[in-house]
This record gives sequence, structure tokens and C-alpha cells, in this order.
Amino acid sequence: MAAKRILFISRSELVSPLHAQFKAHDCQAMVVEDRVSAMKVIDGRKADLVFTLPSLPGYRAQDLLDTLHQSDNPLPVIVFTDKGSAEEARLYMEMGAQDYWLCPLTWEKVQAALPAEAPPAPASQARPRDVAIIGSHPSVARVLALARQVAASKATVLISGESGTGKEMFARFIHIHSGRENGPFVAVNCAALPEHLLESELFGHEKGAFTGAISRKLGKFELASGGTLLLDEISEMALPLQAKLLRALQEGEIDRVGGVETVKVDVRVLATTNRNLEQSVEKGEFRQDLFYRLNVIPLRLPPLSQRGEDVLLLADFFMRRYVREYGLGALRLSDEARDWLLAHDWPGNVRELQNLMERAVLLAGNGPVRPVHFLMDGQEWSPDEQRGDEPGEGPDGVTPDRAAAISFEEGGRIPTIQEMEMQLIMKSLDRTSGNRTKASELLGISVRTLRNKLGEYRKIGLDIP
Repeated sequence: MAAKRILFISRSELVSPLHAQFKAHDCQAMVVEDRVSAMKVIDGRKADLVFTLPSLPGYRAQDLLDTLHQSDNPLPVIVFTDKGSAEEARLYMEMGAQDYWLCPLTWEKVQAALPAEAPPAPASQARPRDVAIIGSHPSVARVLALARQVAASKATVLISGESGTGKEMFARFIHIHSGRENGPFVAVNCAALPEHLLESELFGHEKGAFTGAISRKLGKFELASGGTLLLDEISEMALPLQAKLLRALQEGEIDRVGGVETVKVDVRVLATTNRNLEQSVEKGEFRQDLFYRLNVIPLRLPPLSQRGEDVLLLADFFMRRYVREYGLGALRLSDEARDWLLAHDWPGNVRELQNLMERAVLLAGNGPVRPVHFLMDGQEWSPDEQRGDEPGEGPDGVTPDRAAAISFEEGGRIPTIQEMEMQLIMKSLDRTSGNRTKASELLGISVRTLRNKLGEYRKIGLDIP
């Protein structure tokens, strides 16, 4: 298998956290910061995919896209930025960019964007991993049983629930148990793009269909043929596009933008929404006929606050995941933490719990996980707040193992809060491979605050990358 070659026109610190994954997956990543170097790689056909920032000193992504527009076989280009907007996304995609992403870059997203080398392996050679749905509460068991029962049918399924309840997870579960599991699973966020770009994303377009359409592009319906198409946040789709979607669902065929031929597709469609679509229909914001067509099988996911002790099952699941991911020792939840988790109302649902447990795993050291490690409601981190009466702790509330872990000198000297803060920041950067955005999320501080802290450490002579 030939190595994948990816060109990044970017500052190196935005790409360096992914170097280990590139090496592990036999990907050659080239990072340049100017147009001349970029064009040498592109003209020499030494890259299969290009990622670019909107601008760098002396460089603009618009100029690159203009140049590639003249090429007979242009490379796919993805624009990524840490401060995006819908207007900017529209601009670059109309100029021919394949996609528009917000930082940080992740290996999973990069891998999904790489050009495919071969068609999917037959069922006898490959089978996708199952999706673990964690929970024993009756409300979840009922939804899971219904999902399993209808998975093998061709019926459309409308999955509703609050943000963060796991709607896409249930969609993947249905796909894997549908008989189409060896076909593609393609997800489209209907809220992420304006109407005309979403139409092209769903149905594809022909070369010259509009400004920036420099080649034929297959839409998600065609790319998902033989598999499953997930329409995420379907309630955000504009009414004119809803009519075209209804025809695709009813007839099993689509028309590319600017095309003259009808294309047959074989797709199982799932949709998700965090709104009450019945109310949207009453207000005239959503087509009634499309609602009935999508709502053949309704799955309503309960919020985490109504799932009882599933909160603890999920917390244990995420804790074990991040302990493995970060190579840490075994952790456990203290009784106080368990009580706190059960009492919290979880406005962000499972997604909030997952982020909270990742942060707690990094802050807990040798454990146990306490409420202080959750850093909620603007709480500031302080090692003094870890004191407790767990068995085996000393009079200052620090276990011997933890005291050894946070001490900077032999003899058990307890560091100052400033020293502990510095150690915690550096540990978080190490655990996230230098990704400052991810590290700031785990620490519960803003990226700006993290940068300011690193600037202070440089002033006192520390070697900060």
C-alpha cells in the first residue's frame, strides 16, 4: 500500500500533535508556510491532499485555489482555521475547496478525508466494530430494543433528543446491525452549510454548475450508496431543499446541481434532530410530508438526567477509556464524586459527562477522583482542595503516592500553588501531545489564559515549544 502524502500549508505547531499518528499510519506529512514551497510540492504531484490555513505572511488560500482552478486535475483542498465563519466557509467552498474545518485537527478527521485506495472489502474479509451503547435504565433499553428490531429494514428512522444524548451513536448502531454494515456510513450536518452549498454536498454537482465548480463532485447520496446516510440536525434544512430531499427519499433518485441526468441511489436514510419537529411543522418551518416520510420509525432518546445510575456506568466507562488512552494507573470514583455525579442535572448530557471525565482523569493523579477534579462552575484549580479523609491519607489529605508524585524535591516538600499549576499545565500539554486547545479544555481554562501562562514560563527561562 502506497504511503499517503499530505501537504499542510500551516504553522507547524498546528500539525505537530499529529506526527505520531502520521508515522503509525504510514502517512507522509509535509508542512510549509509559503506559497512557493507549496507550489513546488503541488506541481511535482508529491501530495494527495492539501490542508491550508486561510492566510500566512505572504500567502493567501484564495490565491492557491485560483491557481488550482486552472489545473485539469486539481488536488483536493481543505481549509482549516481556529476562527471560522459561515461567510468564510461559503467563500472557500465556492472557490473549489473540498471542505472547511475548525481547529483542532484530529487524526480521525484527517484519515476520513484521505482519498480512498480501494473499494470496501467484502463481508467475508471485514466487519466493522460494534458500537457500545452504555446503559441499563429502562428508557434506554426500550430505545435500544426498538433500534435493533428495525435496523435490518429500509425504513427511515428519526432519532430525536437533546444535544449530547448520543443520537449519532444510535445511528451508527442501526447501520452496523442493518445488513448494510459493509457499505459506507456517511454523515452530513445540515446546520453547518448554507442552503446552496448543502444542496451540492447532498446531491453533488457537475463541472461549471456554479462559480468554483471546477470538476464534477459526487454528493453524499451517491457516496453513501449501498450504505447509510445520516442527516444530522435535519430541522435546520431550508424549506426549498426539503422538497428536493423528499423526492430523493420517495423516488430513490437524485439530480446533481447543473446536471441533466437522473442518478439512481440505494441509500438507507437516518435523521436526527434536537428540536420538536411537530412544532416546527405547525409553525410552517418544516414540511409536513417530509416529516411523515422521515418519522416512519421514531426513536426518542432520554436526557442523561432521567437515566438514574446510568450516569455512574458511563462515568466508569469514560474513566477507563481515558486511563488507557493516557497510559495512567487505575482510578476509581470517590463516594463524594459518585454522589455529585448523580445529583448534577447534566444540561450537556453524555457529551458533557465525557468531557468532564477526561478532565478528571488528568487532574486526579493517583486518585481517587473527587468532585474538585471536575472543575465546574468556574472553579479554580488548587491542590489544597484535594484534602479529604480517604483511608490511607495523611493528616494533610494527601496520600503517600500522591505526595511523591507532586513533590519537586526529595524529602516530601509540597510545592507551591504556582509550582503545581506549572506542573499541571506541562503535564496536560504532554498528555495532549502539545495540543494547546485540547489542553486548555482539560484544564478548564481558555486558550488565551494558557498562552499567557506559557509566556510567563518562557520569561523565567523555561524552554517552552
